[in-house]
Amino acid sequence: MRHALLAAAGLLAAFNAGAAIDGPVRLDSGLISGAAADAPGVRVFKGIPFGAPPVGDLRWRAPQPVPPWQGVRDGTRFGDVCIQPPGKGRLNIAAMEGSPPMSEDCLYLNVWTPAASAVDRLPVMVYFFGGAFTEGAGSVPLYDGTALAEKGAVVVTMNYRLGAFGFFAHPALTADSSHHVSGNYGIMDMLASLEWVQQNIAAFGGDPGNVTIFGQSAGAMAIASLVGSPRAKGLFRRAIAQSIMGLGVAPGMSTLAQAEAAGVKAATEAGVSTAEALRAMSADQVVANFRSAGMIVDGWAIPEDPAIVFAEGRQNPVDILFGANKNESFFSARTTSEQFEQQAERRYGDLADAYLTAYPHATDEDAARSSSEAFSDETFWKARVYADYQHKLGRSAYVYLFAQNPPAPDGQPPFPATHASEVPYAFDNLGELPLYPDRSVPDLAAASKPDQKVADEMSSYWVNFARTGDPNGKGLPKWPEYRSLGHLDAAILDADPASESLPSLQRMKFYDRNLAKMLSAEAD
Repeated sequence: MRHALLAAAGLLAAFNAGAAIDGPVRLDSGLISGAAADAPGVRVFKGIPFGAPPVGDLRWRAPQPVPPWQGVRDGTRFGDVCIQPPGKGRLNIAAMEGSPPMSEDCLYLNVWTPAASAVDRLPVMVYFFGGAFTEGAGSVPLYDGTALAEKGAVVVTMNYRLGAFGFFAHPALTADSSHHVSGNYGIMDMLASLEWVQQNIAAFGGDPGNVTIFGQSAGAMAIASLVGSPRAKGLFRRAIAQSIMGLGVAPGMSTLAQAEAAGVKAATEAGVSTAEALRAMSADQVVANFRSAGMIVDGWAIPEDPAIVFAEGRQNPVDILFGANKNESFFSARTTSEQFEQQAERRYGDLADAYLTAYPHATDEDAARSSSEAFSDETFWKARVYADYQHKLGRSAYVYLFAQNPPAPDGQPPFPATHASEVPYAFDNLGELPLYPDRSVPDLAAASKPDQKVADEMSSYWVNFARTGDPNGKGLPKWPEYRSLGHLDAAILDADPASESLPSLQRMKFYDRNLAKMLSAEAD
Protein backbone atom coordinates (compact mmCIF):
# COMPACT_ATOMS: atom_id res chain seq x y z
CA MET A 1 0.00 0.00 0.00
CA ARG A 2 1.18 3.48 -0.84
CA HIS A 3 1.10 4.91 2.68
CA ALA A 4 3.38 2.08 3.87
CA LEU A 5 6.02 3.29 1.44
CA LEU A 6 5.94 6.97 2.35
CA ALA A 7 7.66 8.67 5.24
CA ALA A 8 5.53 11.23 7.05
CA ALA A 9 8.48 13.54 7.59
CA GLY A 10 9.21 13.56 3.88
CA LEU A 11 5.59 14.33 3.07
CA LEU A 12 5.51 17.29 5.42
CA ALA A 13 8.75 18.65 4.03
CA ALA A 14 7.44 18.42 0.47
CA PHE A 15 4.14 20.09 1.37
CA ASN A 16 5.78 22.89 3.31
CA ALA A 17 8.04 23.55 0.37
CA GLY A 18 4.98 24.27 -1.78
CA ALA A 19 5.37 21.22 -4.01
CA ALA A 20 2.90 20.63 -6.84
CA ILE A 21 -0.41 19.19 -5.69
CA ASP A 22 0.47 15.76 -6.94
CA GLY A 23 1.05 13.77 -3.78
CA PRO A 24 -0.81 13.50 -0.48
CA VAL A 25 -2.29 16.70 0.95
CA ARG A 26 -2.27 17.44 4.67
CA LEU A 27 -5.68 18.28 6.13
CA ASP A 28 -6.56 19.13 9.72
CA SER A 29 -7.49 15.46 10.21
CA GLY A 30 -4.70 13.74 8.31
CA LEU A 31 -3.09 13.11 4.93
CA ILE A 32 -5.09 12.23 1.82
CA SER A 33 -4.04 11.13 -1.66
CA GLY A 34 -5.77 12.00 -4.91
CA ALA A 35 -5.72 11.10 -8.58
CA ALA A 36 -5.55 12.70 -12.00
CA ALA A 37 -8.94 13.95 -13.24
CA ASP A 38 -10.10 13.61 -16.83
CA ALA A 39 -8.24 16.75 -17.92
CA PRO A 40 -4.52 17.57 -17.88
CA GLY A 41 -3.45 19.58 -14.86
CA VAL A 42 -6.55 18.81 -12.76
CA ARG A 43 -6.40 16.58 -9.68
CA VAL A 44 -9.38 15.15 -7.83
CA PHE A 45 -9.58 14.10 -4.18
CA LYS A 46 -12.66 12.04 -3.41
CA GLY A 47 -14.42 10.82 -0.30
CA ILE A 48 -12.95 13.33 2.15
CA PRO A 49 -14.82 13.25 5.49
CA PHE A 50 -15.93 16.65 6.76
CA GLY A 51 -17.84 15.34 9.78
CA ALA A 52 -17.82 12.29 12.00
CA PRO A 53 -20.17 9.53 10.80
CA PRO A 54 -23.67 10.63 11.98
CA VAL A 55 -24.62 7.17 13.20
CA GLY A 56 -25.68 5.72 16.54
CA ASP A 57 -25.70 8.43 19.18
CA LEU A 58 -24.66 10.99 16.50
CA ARG A 59 -27.80 10.45 14.42
CA TRP A 60 -29.89 13.64 14.42
CA ARG A 61 -27.11 15.77 15.84
CA ALA A 62 -25.13 18.63 14.37
CA PRO A 63 -22.01 17.36 12.54
CA GLN A 64 -19.17 16.51 14.89
CA PRO A 65 -15.39 16.86 14.24
CA VAL A 66 -13.73 14.30 12.00
CA PRO A 67 -11.68 11.75 13.96
CA PRO A 68 -8.03 12.05 12.81
CA TRP A 69 -6.53 9.15 10.90
CA GLN A 70 -3.02 7.75 10.57
CA GLY A 71 -1.09 7.28 7.35
CA VAL A 72 -2.46 8.37 3.98
CA ARG A 73 -6.17 8.09 3.32
CA ASP A 74 -7.19 6.88 -0.13
CA GLY A 75 -8.87 9.78 -1.92
CA THR A 76 -9.51 8.00 -5.22
CA ARG A 77 -13.03 6.73 -4.43
CA PHE A 78 -16.22 8.57 -3.57
CA GLY A 79 -17.67 8.15 -0.11
CA ASP A 80 -21.06 6.53 0.47
CA VAL A 81 -24.13 8.53 -0.53
CA CYS A 82 -26.76 9.45 2.04
CA ILE A 83 -29.80 7.20 2.38
CA GLN A 84 -32.45 8.09 -0.20
CA PRO A 85 -35.12 6.49 -2.38
CA PRO A 86 -33.96 4.86 -5.62
CA GLY A 87 -36.37 7.07 -7.58
CA LYS A 88 -40.15 7.12 -7.83
CA GLY A 89 -40.93 5.74 -11.26
CA ARG A 90 -37.71 7.14 -12.68
CA LEU A 91 -33.96 6.89 -12.38
CA ASN A 92 -32.27 8.57 -9.42
CA ILE A 93 -28.83 9.37 -10.81
CA ALA A 94 -27.32 9.44 -7.31
CA ALA A 95 -28.39 5.86 -6.61
CA MET A 96 -28.09 4.01 -9.91
CA GLU A 97 -25.92 1.06 -10.88
CA GLY A 98 -22.29 2.01 -10.26
CA SER A 99 -23.09 4.68 -7.66
CA PRO A 100 -21.47 4.47 -4.22
CA PRO A 101 -23.43 2.48 -1.64
CA MET A 102 -26.05 4.22 0.49
CA SER A 103 -25.30 4.67 4.17
CA GLU A 104 -25.96 6.92 7.16
CA ASP A 105 -22.17 7.34 7.20
CA CYS A 106 -22.20 9.80 4.30
CA LEU A 107 -20.64 13.12 5.31
CA TYR A 108 -18.04 13.24 2.55
CA LEU A 109 -16.94 15.85 0.04
CA ASN A 110 -14.80 15.91 -3.10
CA VAL A 111 -12.28 18.45 -4.41
CA TRP A 112 -11.17 19.13 -7.99
CA THR A 113 -8.17 21.44 -8.20
CA PRO A 114 -6.11 22.85 -11.08
CA ALA A 115 -3.63 24.43 -8.68
CA ALA A 116 0.06 23.80 -9.19
CA SER A 117 0.80 24.34 -5.52
CA ALA A 118 -0.82 25.15 -2.21
CA VAL A 119 0.04 28.84 -2.57
CA ASP A 120 -2.02 29.48 -5.73
CA ARG A 121 -5.10 30.88 -3.91
CA LEU A 122 -7.67 30.16 -6.62
CA PRO A 123 -11.40 30.95 -6.32
CA VAL A 124 -13.39 28.19 -4.62
CA MET A 125 -16.82 26.94 -5.74
CA VAL A 126 -18.87 24.73 -3.38
CA TYR A 127 -21.92 22.99 -4.89
CA PHE A 128 -25.13 22.10 -3.05
CA PHE A 129 -27.16 19.69 -5.20
CA GLY A 130 -30.91 19.72 -5.81
CA GLY A 131 -33.39 16.92 -5.30
CA ALA A 132 -36.17 18.14 -2.98
CA PHE A 133 -33.95 17.49 0.06
CA THR A 134 -34.67 13.78 -0.44
CA GLU A 135 -32.13 12.66 -3.04
CA GLY A 136 -28.76 13.55 -4.55
CA ALA A 137 -25.02 13.26 -3.91
CA GLY A 138 -21.77 15.04 -4.63
CA SER A 139 -20.55 11.93 -6.48
CA VAL A 140 -23.08 12.24 -9.33
CA PRO A 141 -21.19 12.37 -12.68
CA LEU A 142 -23.32 15.37 -13.72
CA TYR A 143 -21.60 17.37 -10.94
CA ASP A 144 -18.06 16.39 -11.89
CA GLY A 145 -15.96 19.51 -11.31
CA THR A 146 -13.27 18.90 -13.93
CA ALA A 147 -14.48 21.39 -16.56
CA LEU A 148 -14.94 24.20 -14.03
CA ALA A 149 -11.52 23.42 -12.55
CA GLU A 150 -9.98 23.66 -16.03
CA LYS A 151 -11.23 27.26 -16.09
CA GLY A 152 -9.40 28.13 -12.88
CA ALA A 153 -11.61 27.25 -9.90
CA VAL A 154 -11.17 24.80 -7.05
CA VAL A 155 -14.48 22.92 -7.06
CA VAL A 156 -16.05 21.15 -4.08
CA THR A 157 -19.10 18.89 -4.12
CA MET A 158 -20.53 17.44 -0.93
CA ASN A 159 -23.18 15.16 0.56
CA TYR A 160 -25.75 16.35 3.08
CA ARG A 161 -28.22 14.24 5.03
CA LEU A 162 -31.50 13.74 3.24
CA GLY A 163 -35.11 12.88 3.98
CA ALA A 164 -35.90 12.08 7.58
CA PHE A 165 -32.19 11.70 8.42
CA GLY A 166 -31.58 15.30 7.40
CA PHE A 167 -34.84 17.05 8.16
CA PHE A 168 -36.72 15.50 11.11
CA ALA A 169 -37.70 17.40 14.24
CA HIS A 170 -38.91 16.12 17.62
CA PRO A 171 -39.03 17.74 21.08
CA ALA A 172 -36.84 14.98 22.54
CA LEU A 173 -34.15 15.71 19.96
CA THR A 174 -34.49 19.45 20.58
CA ALA A 175 -34.02 18.94 24.34
CA ASP A 176 -30.96 16.78 23.65
CA SER A 177 -29.31 19.41 21.43
CA SER A 178 -26.63 21.83 22.58
CA HIS A 179 -28.30 24.45 20.36
CA HIS A 180 -31.82 23.50 21.57
CA VAL A 181 -32.98 22.71 18.04
CA SER A 182 -33.85 19.75 15.86
CA GLY A 183 -34.40 19.41 12.12
CA ASN A 184 -32.23 21.18 9.51
CA TYR A 185 -29.43 18.62 9.93
CA GLY A 186 -28.82 18.78 6.18
CA ILE A 187 -28.36 22.55 6.45
CA MET A 188 -25.98 22.02 9.36
CA ASP A 189 -24.03 19.64 7.10
CA MET A 190 -23.70 22.41 4.50
CA LEU A 191 -22.43 24.78 7.17
CA ALA A 192 -19.95 22.15 8.36
CA SER A 193 -18.66 21.65 4.81
CA LEU A 194 -18.09 25.41 4.50
CA GLU A 195 -16.25 25.44 7.83
CA TRP A 196 -14.13 22.55 6.50
CA VAL A 197 -13.36 24.66 3.42
CA GLN A 198 -12.19 27.52 5.62
CA GLN A 199 -9.80 25.22 7.44
CA ASN A 200 -8.53 23.06 4.58
CA ILE A 201 -9.07 24.41 1.08
CA ALA A 202 -5.80 26.36 1.05
CA ALA A 203 -3.98 23.02 1.01
CA PHE A 204 -5.54 22.42 -2.43
CA GLY A 205 -4.54 25.86 -3.74
CA GLY A 206 -7.92 27.44 -2.98
CA ASP A 207 -8.54 30.83 -1.40
CA PRO A 208 -10.70 30.50 1.75
CA GLY A 209 -11.40 34.23 1.48
CA ASN A 210 -12.98 33.84 -1.97
CA VAL A 211 -15.62 31.11 -1.68
CA THR A 212 -18.72 30.95 -3.87
CA ILE A 213 -21.57 28.60 -3.02
CA PHE A 214 -23.74 27.48 -5.92
CA GLY A 215 -26.67 25.15 -6.19
CA GLN A 216 -29.88 24.24 -7.96
CA SER A 217 -33.49 23.81 -6.78
CA ALA A 218 -33.31 22.52 -3.19
CA GLY A 219 -29.66 23.55 -3.15
CA ALA A 220 -30.67 27.03 -4.33
CA MET A 221 -33.32 27.23 -1.60
CA ALA A 222 -30.67 26.34 0.97
CA ILE A 223 -28.35 28.99 -0.45
CA ALA A 224 -30.98 31.71 -0.10
CA SER A 225 -31.49 30.67 3.52
CA LEU A 226 -27.74 30.66 4.20
CA VAL A 227 -27.39 34.15 2.74
CA GLY A 228 -29.94 35.14 5.37
CA SER A 229 -28.38 33.19 8.25
CA PRO A 230 -25.88 34.66 10.73
CA ARG A 231 -24.47 31.13 11.14
CA ALA A 232 -23.06 31.44 7.60
CA LYS A 233 -21.52 34.88 8.04
CA GLY A 234 -17.96 34.95 6.69
CA LEU A 235 -18.11 31.41 5.26
CA PHE A 236 -18.64 32.53 1.64
CA ARG A 237 -18.30 35.69 -0.39
CA ARG A 238 -20.62 34.99 -3.30
CA ALA A 239 -23.65 32.86 -4.13
CA ILE A 240 -25.19 31.41 -7.29
CA ALA A 241 -28.74 30.08 -7.07
CA GLN A 242 -30.25 28.18 -10.00
CA SER A 243 -34.07 27.97 -9.93
CA ILE A 244 -35.24 28.58 -6.37
CA MET A 245 -38.33 26.38 -6.08
CA GLY A 246 -40.87 26.11 -3.28
CA LEU A 247 -39.30 28.61 -0.92
CA GLY A 248 -40.28 32.10 -1.98
CA VAL A 249 -39.29 35.54 -0.84
CA ALA A 250 -42.59 35.87 1.02
CA PRO A 251 -42.98 34.88 4.68
CA GLY A 252 -44.27 31.42 5.49
CA MET A 253 -41.44 28.96 6.20
CA SER A 254 -42.51 26.29 8.69
CA THR A 255 -41.41 26.69 12.29
CA LEU A 256 -39.65 24.33 14.68
CA ALA A 257 -42.87 23.94 16.67
CA GLN A 258 -44.78 22.88 13.55
CA ALA A 259 -42.09 20.39 12.55
CA GLU A 260 -41.90 19.03 16.09
CA ALA A 261 -45.65 18.44 16.12
CA ALA A 262 -45.41 16.42 12.91
CA GLY A 263 -42.43 14.54 14.36
CA VAL A 264 -44.30 13.66 17.56
CA LYS A 265 -47.25 12.33 15.56
CA ALA A 266 -45.01 10.11 13.41
CA ALA A 267 -42.93 8.93 16.38
CA THR A 268 -46.00 8.13 18.45
CA GLU A 269 -47.43 6.07 15.61
CA ALA A 270 -44.07 4.24 15.44
CA GLY A 271 -44.18 3.59 19.21
CA VAL A 272 -41.17 5.71 20.21
CA SER A 273 -40.93 8.89 22.28
CA THR A 274 -37.39 9.39 23.61
CA ALA A 275 -34.20 10.51 21.89
CA GLU A 276 -32.57 7.23 22.85
CA ALA A 277 -35.38 5.20 21.30
CA LEU A 278 -35.36 7.31 18.15
CA ARG A 279 -31.63 6.79 17.69
CA ALA A 280 -31.97 3.06 18.39
CA MET A 281 -34.26 2.60 15.39
CA SER A 282 -32.76 0.89 12.38
CA ALA A 283 -32.24 2.95 9.24
CA ASP A 284 -35.00 0.94 7.55
CA GLN A 285 -37.39 1.79 10.39
CA VAL A 286 -36.57 5.49 10.04
CA VAL A 287 -37.27 5.37 6.30
CA ALA A 288 -40.51 3.47 6.81
CA ASN A 289 -41.94 5.70 9.56
CA PHE A 290 -40.64 9.24 9.09
CA ARG A 291 -40.65 11.89 6.39
CA SER A 292 -38.60 15.01 5.71
CA ALA A 293 -39.95 18.25 7.15
CA GLY A 294 -37.78 20.24 4.72
CA MET A 295 -36.07 23.41 5.84
CA ILE A 296 -37.61 25.08 8.88
CA VAL A 297 -37.06 28.16 10.99
CA ASP A 298 -35.29 26.31 13.80
CA GLY A 299 -33.94 29.26 15.79
CA TRP A 300 -30.30 28.42 15.14
CA ALA A 301 -29.16 27.35 11.63
CA ILE A 302 -32.08 29.37 10.24
CA PRO A 303 -32.93 31.64 13.19
CA GLU A 304 -35.88 33.41 11.57
CA ASP A 305 -37.86 33.47 8.35
CA PRO A 306 -35.39 34.48 5.60
CA ALA A 307 -38.11 36.51 3.86
CA ILE A 308 -38.23 38.89 6.82
CA VAL A 309 -34.44 39.01 7.14
CA PHE A 310 -34.06 40.00 3.47
CA ALA A 311 -36.91 42.49 3.54
CA GLU A 312 -35.30 44.25 6.50
CA GLY A 313 -31.81 44.21 4.94
CA ARG A 314 -30.19 42.08 7.65
CA GLN A 315 -28.87 39.33 5.39
CA ASN A 316 -25.19 38.62 4.74
CA PRO A 317 -23.70 41.18 2.30
CA VAL A 318 -22.56 38.83 -0.47
CA ASP A 319 -22.54 39.10 -4.27
CA ILE A 320 -25.21 37.03 -5.99
CA LEU A 321 -26.00 35.54 -9.38
CA PHE A 322 -29.55 34.12 -9.36
CA GLY A 323 -31.78 32.95 -12.18
CA ALA A 324 -34.39 30.62 -13.59
CA ASN A 325 -35.23 28.56 -16.66
CA LYS A 326 -37.70 29.56 -19.35
CA ASN A 327 -39.95 26.52 -18.79
CA GLU A 328 -39.62 25.64 -15.11
CA SER A 329 -42.76 23.48 -15.04
CA PHE A 330 -42.19 19.72 -15.03
CA PHE A 331 -45.50 19.17 -16.78
CA SER A 332 -48.10 20.78 -19.00
CA ALA A 333 -50.69 22.36 -16.75
CA ARG A 334 -54.17 20.88 -16.93
CA THR A 335 -56.49 23.62 -15.83
CA THR A 336 -59.65 25.11 -17.24
CA SER A 337 -60.33 28.79 -17.62
CA GLU A 338 -62.77 28.62 -14.71
CA GLN A 339 -60.28 26.81 -12.48
CA PHE A 340 -57.60 29.35 -13.37
CA GLU A 341 -59.85 32.20 -12.23
CA GLN A 342 -60.80 30.39 -9.02
CA GLN A 343 -57.15 29.72 -8.18
CA ALA A 344 -56.32 33.38 -8.76
CA GLU A 345 -59.10 34.48 -6.41
CA ARG A 346 -57.96 32.10 -3.66
CA ARG A 347 -54.30 33.02 -3.89
CA TYR A 348 -54.33 36.72 -4.68
CA GLY A 349 -57.61 38.06 -3.29
CA ASP A 350 -58.02 41.72 -4.19
CA LEU A 351 -55.10 41.45 -6.63
CA ALA A 352 -56.71 38.65 -8.62
CA ASP A 353 -57.98 40.98 -11.35
CA ALA A 354 -54.46 42.30 -11.97
CA TYR A 355 -53.15 38.73 -12.20
CA LEU A 356 -55.91 37.67 -14.61
CA THR A 357 -55.20 40.73 -16.75
CA ALA A 358 -51.52 39.73 -17.00
CA TYR A 359 -52.26 36.10 -17.92
CA PRO A 360 -54.67 35.32 -20.79
CA HIS A 361 -57.25 32.64 -19.87
CA ALA A 362 -60.20 33.06 -22.21
CA THR A 363 -59.98 29.41 -23.27
CA ASP A 364 -58.85 26.30 -21.44
CA GLU A 365 -55.80 26.19 -23.71
CA ASP A 366 -54.95 29.78 -22.78
CA ALA A 367 -55.40 28.97 -19.09
CA ALA A 368 -53.15 25.91 -19.27
CA ARG A 369 -50.43 27.88 -21.07
CA SER A 370 -50.71 30.81 -18.65
CA SER A 371 -50.53 28.48 -15.64
CA SER A 372 -47.21 27.08 -16.85
CA GLU A 373 -45.90 30.52 -17.77
CA ALA A 374 -46.87 31.93 -14.37
CA PHE A 375 -44.93 29.18 -12.60
CA SER A 376 -41.82 30.02 -14.62
CA ASP A 377 -42.34 33.78 -14.34
CA GLU A 378 -42.57 33.62 -10.56
CA THR A 379 -39.35 31.62 -10.33
CA PHE A 380 -37.58 34.26 -12.44
CA TRP A 381 -39.19 37.01 -10.35
CA LYS A 382 -37.75 35.51 -7.15
CA ALA A 383 -34.27 35.85 -8.63
CA ARG A 384 -34.92 39.53 -9.38
CA VAL A 385 -36.14 40.23 -5.84
CA TYR A 386 -33.09 38.61 -4.26
CA ALA A 387 -30.91 40.62 -6.65
CA ASP A 388 -32.70 43.79 -5.59
CA TYR A 389 -32.10 43.06 -1.92
CA GLN A 390 -28.36 42.47 -2.44
CA HIS A 391 -28.03 45.47 -4.76
CA LYS A 392 -29.47 47.67 -2.00
CA LEU A 393 -26.67 46.41 0.27
CA GLY A 394 -24.13 47.62 -2.27
CA ARG A 395 -23.24 44.14 -3.53
CA SER A 396 -23.03 43.10 -7.16
CA ALA A 397 -26.09 41.23 -8.42
CA TYR A 398 -26.77 39.45 -11.70
CA VAL A 399 -29.90 37.71 -13.01
CA TYR A 400 -30.29 35.20 -15.85
CA LEU A 401 -32.95 33.34 -17.83
CA PHE A 402 -31.76 29.99 -19.21
CA ALA A 403 -33.56 29.27 -22.49
CA GLN A 404 -31.48 26.71 -24.37
CA ASN A 405 -33.54 23.71 -25.48
CA PRO A 406 -31.59 20.45 -25.11
CA PRO A 407 -31.62 18.53 -28.43
CA ALA A 408 -33.95 15.59 -28.97
CA PRO A 409 -33.66 12.74 -31.51
CA ASP A 410 -34.46 13.46 -35.13
CA GLY A 411 -38.14 13.90 -35.79
CA GLN A 412 -38.96 14.94 -32.21
CA PRO A 413 -39.31 18.50 -30.93
CA PRO A 414 -36.52 19.80 -28.70
CA PHE A 415 -37.13 19.35 -25.00
CA PRO A 416 -38.02 22.70 -23.38
CA ALA A 417 -35.66 24.48 -20.99
CA THR A 418 -37.41 22.99 -17.99
CA HIS A 419 -36.40 22.67 -14.34
CA ALA A 420 -32.79 21.40 -13.96
CA SER A 421 -32.04 21.42 -17.70
CA GLU A 422 -29.37 24.09 -17.12
CA VAL A 423 -27.23 21.93 -14.82
CA PRO A 424 -25.21 20.12 -17.55
CA TYR A 425 -24.42 23.51 -19.09
CA ALA A 426 -23.33 25.13 -15.82
CA PHE A 427 -20.88 22.26 -15.20
CA ASP A 428 -20.04 21.90 -18.94
CA ASN A 429 -20.93 18.22 -18.62
CA LEU A 430 -23.29 17.85 -21.58
CA GLY A 431 -22.68 14.14 -22.04
CA GLU A 432 -23.88 13.13 -18.57
CA LEU A 433 -27.34 11.91 -17.61
CA PRO A 434 -29.61 14.81 -16.61
CA LEU A 435 -30.95 15.23 -13.10
CA TYR A 436 -34.51 14.46 -14.23
CA PRO A 437 -35.17 12.09 -17.16
CA ASP A 438 -36.49 13.72 -20.31
CA ARG A 439 -36.52 12.92 -24.00
CA SER A 440 -33.30 14.86 -24.64
CA VAL A 441 -30.20 12.81 -25.40
CA PRO A 442 -26.95 13.73 -23.59
CA ASP A 443 -24.79 12.43 -26.45
CA LEU A 444 -26.62 14.69 -28.89
CA ALA A 445 -26.07 17.71 -26.65
CA ALA A 446 -22.38 16.85 -26.25
CA ALA A 447 -21.99 16.74 -30.05
CA SER A 448 -24.07 19.87 -30.74
CA LYS A 449 -22.15 23.04 -31.55
CA PRO A 450 -24.91 25.37 -30.23
CA ASP A 451 -25.12 23.44 -26.98
CA GLN A 452 -21.34 23.35 -26.64
CA LYS A 453 -21.35 27.13 -27.09
CA VAL A 454 -23.90 27.65 -24.30
CA ALA A 455 -22.11 25.24 -21.95
CA ASP A 456 -18.76 26.94 -22.55
CA GLU A 457 -20.24 30.41 -22.01
CA MET A 458 -22.31 29.46 -18.97
CA SER A 459 -19.48 27.65 -17.17
CA SER A 460 -17.17 30.59 -17.97
CA TYR A 461 -19.69 33.04 -16.53
CA TRP A 462 -19.92 30.94 -13.36
CA VAL A 463 -16.14 30.79 -12.86
CA ASN A 464 -15.67 34.48 -13.69
CA PHE A 465 -18.30 35.41 -11.12
CA ALA A 466 -16.60 33.19 -8.54
CA ARG A 467 -13.28 34.86 -9.27
CA THR A 468 -14.33 38.54 -9.22
CA GLY A 469 -18.07 38.92 -8.56
CA ASP A 470 -18.60 39.82 -12.24
CA PRO A 471 -19.52 37.06 -14.74
CA ASN A 472 -18.32 39.07 -17.73
CA GLY A 473 -15.10 38.23 -19.48
CA LYS A 474 -13.23 38.32 -22.78
CA GLY A 475 -15.14 36.72 -25.63
CA LEU A 476 -18.43 36.44 -23.72
CA PRO A 477 -21.68 38.24 -24.55
CA LYS A 478 -22.13 41.22 -22.25
CA TRP A 479 -24.14 40.44 -19.12
CA PRO A 480 -25.80 43.56 -17.64
CA GLU A 481 -25.59 44.06 -13.90
CA TYR A 482 -28.91 44.29 -12.08
CA ARG A 483 -30.08 47.89 -11.51
CA SER A 484 -33.61 48.00 -10.11
CA LEU A 485 -37.06 46.39 -10.14
CA GLY A 486 -38.08 48.99 -12.71
CA HIS A 487 -35.82 47.45 -15.35
CA LEU A 488 -35.38 44.02 -16.94
CA ASP A 489 -31.64 43.64 -16.45
CA ALA A 490 -30.80 39.98 -17.10
CA ALA A 491 -28.80 37.74 -19.39
CA ILE A 492 -30.57 35.26 -21.67
CA LEU A 493 -28.45 32.11 -21.72
CA ASP A 494 -29.14 30.61 -25.13
CA ALA A 495 -27.25 29.85 -28.32
CA ASP A 496 -29.30 32.60 -29.97
CA PRO A 497 -30.33 35.04 -27.21
CA ALA A 498 -32.00 37.39 -29.70
CA SER A 499 -34.56 34.68 -30.47
CA GLU A 500 -35.78 34.68 -26.85
CA SER A 501 -37.29 37.27 -24.55
CA LEU A 502 -37.51 37.90 -20.82
CA PRO A 503 -40.81 37.72 -18.91
CA SER A 504 -42.74 40.98 -19.21
CA LEU A 505 -42.16 43.81 -16.78
CA GLN A 506 -45.95 43.99 -16.31
CA ARG A 507 -45.96 40.49 -14.87
CA MET A 508 -42.93 41.19 -12.70
CA LYS A 509 -44.62 44.27 -11.27
CA PHE A 510 -47.68 42.23 -10.36
CA TYR A 511 -45.55 39.90 -8.21
CA ASP A 512 -43.83 42.95 -6.69
CA ARG A 513 -47.24 44.27 -5.62
CA ASN A 514 -48.24 40.92 -4.18
CA LEU A 515 -45.01 40.68 -2.17
CA ALA A 516 -45.54 44.17 -0.75
CA LYS A 517 -49.04 43.13 0.29
CA MET A 518 -47.79 39.99 2.09
CA LEU A 519 -44.96 41.80 3.86
CA SER A 520 -47.40 44.46 5.00
CA ALA A 521 -49.74 41.78 6.38
CA GLU A 522 -46.81 40.16 8.20
CA ALA A 523 -45.84 43.50 9.76
CA ASP A 524 -49.40 44.03 11.00
